[in-house]
Amino acid sequence: MTRIGVDIGGTFTDVVIVDDEGRLRGVKTPSTPEQPDDGVVDGLEQARDDGIDVADTEFLGHGTTVATNAVLEDDLPPTALVTTDGFRDVLEIGRQDRPDLYDLDFERPPPLVPRDHRLTVSERIGPDGNVVEPLRESEVAELADRLPDVDAVAVSTLFAFRNPVHERAIREGLREHGDDVAIALSSAVLPEFREYERTSTTALNAALKPRLDAYLGRLSDRTRATGIDEQWAVMQSHGGLMSVRTAREKPVNTVLSGPAAGVQGAQYLADEAGYEDIITMDMGGTSTDVSLVDGGEPSLSTDWEIAGHPLGVPTIDIHTIGAGGGSIAWIDAGGALRVGPRSAGADPGPAAYGRGGTQPTVTDAHVVLGRIHPEYPLGGDLSVDVDAAREAIERGIADELGQSVRDAAQGILEVARANMERALRVVSVEQGYDPRSFALVAFGGAGPLHAPRLGEELSIPTVLVPRLAGVLSGLGLLASDLEHAYVTSVVEPLTDVTADELRDWFAKLAAEGTETLAADGIDEASMRFERSLDLRYAGQSYSLNVPIEGDPSEETLAAATDRFHAEHEAHYGHANPDERVELVNVRLRAIGEIPSIDVRTSVEGTVRDAVLGERPVQFGDEKREVTVYEHGHLPSGGEFDGPAVVQAAESTTVVHPGQSVSVDDRGTLVITTGKT
Repeated sequence: MTRIGVDIGGTFTDVVIVDDEGRLRGVKTPSTPEQPDDGVVDGLEQARDDGIDVADTEFLGHGTTVATNAVLEDDLPPTALVTTDGFRDVLEIGRQDRPDLYDLDFERPPPLVPRDHRLTVSERIGPDGNVVEPLRESEVAELADRLPDVDAVAVSTLFAFRNPVHERAIREGLREHGDDVAIALSSAVLPEFREYERTSTTALNAALKPRLDAYLGRLSDRTRATGIDEQWAVMQSHGGLMSVRTAREKPVNTVLSGPAAGVQGAQYLADEAGYEDIITMDMGGTSTDVSLVDGGEPSLSTDWEIAGHPLGVPTIDIHTIGAGGGSIAWIDAGGALRVGPRSAGADPGPAAYGRGGTQPTVTDAHVVLGRIHPEYPLGGDLSVDVDAAREAIERGIADELGQSVRDAAQGILEVARANMERALRVVSVEQGYDPRSFALVAFGGAGPLHAPRLGEELSIPTVLVPRLAGVLSGLGLLASDLEHAYVTSVVEPLTDVTADELRDWFAKLAAEGTETLAADGIDEASMRFERSLDLRYAGQSYSLNVPIEGDPSEETLAAATDRFHAEHEAHYGHANPDERVELVNVRLRAIGEIPSIDVRTSVEGTVRDAVLGERPVQFGDEKREVTVYEHGHLPSGGEFDGPAVVQAAESTTVVHPGQSVSVDDRGTLVITTGKT
């Protein structure tokens, strides 16, 4: 049986196929931003043309940028908000802070729901979950008449996370009175305290439902037409998969779907190579995403935002910058060379791809410096026009700066490298981690072109480049489990919480998780539950998440308290064991384990058998004749020294002088930078 992972990127759509013998195949097709499912179907059809029986598929995992692009491009349908009397302006008031304290001209993005689309009802649930003021049926009926012409409705009433009875009554009332709109309840989307974050997340979920529902429905129909009838799953922002049924109800959980799949793929192959502490670097056509994995676990956050809108759903902590292979180089008003954040994207793409692009990009600079060869271009079947790349850089950069084309191309790469180095420091040095203790995992179509040099600059001793680096996000979809996150808000002193109460909370969440996983087709033997607590010192605004080992008991509560003090010391540089600790949230991850994949290679022969030839490549001011290797033909255990270029259909790796390379049994390049 075949398993397929499909990830839509800004420039390319990646398809990874694994059969039951572990044979791995990657397909890269241009993304189709106007109709994203076209790129998915194109990839499946290309795989079928290459002799792969896609109709024999038992599992299809999907990473999507549909939600991300809809938010970033402000392409959301008209949405209404229903909330408690007196809380109509929560979205507008927000937290009354500024991202930059000294930027007096900062303007917040407009709220997700305009004021004339925000309606209130006279009801009140108390902080203990008891009904203080009942919701009148007549008011619900009037609400349906007052509702403006919208495609979606978010319902976020006060303390609904304690008792959702009023939110559910509003939903049923709207449906009963014939309003055919997408409805999202805060008690289902984010049942946590913090009114602003809960309301913002619910509003965004409601706004995304019509778009994702239409897209996933259309994609289901089209994949079924290719012969894929089995249930398939969508990647969530926190690195777990969910069924299409769940994705249609909670599309807000897919906002970082694609980048999360990349981190999962990098973590899987790094773990197979023996590295638990890694920094991931996913450089595609439009952006670079970096993240840190400590002890085999990616860092998760529930405090993040997109396009200025806060979201409270769990997500892998990923830092993104506008630096990709298609990032456009330009000269600013002061005459300085800049790269990004604007990108040539998939259409027209870099000038070198011959699709009508005329602006100089990072990819064009690599072509000019000999790192991407026209006879073996990035993207597999895309032809590369060296003259077009040279002309774009000459006209757009070199003539403006009075430089040679070679120096201008080198400058473009140096500026892009500096941008990426800053991003890597954000997730490591600025978080208190020493990058010298980590390995750098490079993937995406452009990541391996830059990572070996970045490893040197940051004194990272090891850089890992997977065999299918260019489509690793697709592999991450096949290395992930189904997962659902559940939470109960408590906000009580931890000393007032008993082990019995904790067991009851976890048991209730586990029952929800069991029911959802069973509906996803997971048997109980494949279910696993991970428990944790959000803790803080009394008076603090934000909390730290601490895992609970074993069944809740007085001993595990004491251990959680000790671990919180240690985590606080590690994160903030101080701790106070005498200070009162508060329990904020009880969290549970319900995991449905999917059979693991084995992608060990069986390449035989010697390193010499993988040699494609030699070609000149520019390294700084020096041009060197380097050996060019075919990544897929390198045998396990093979070794060679830089400078070198390793070609693959989906990506190119540039090994710098003084670096050495070995190949593990999964075809991953283990590059030693010589720096410690």
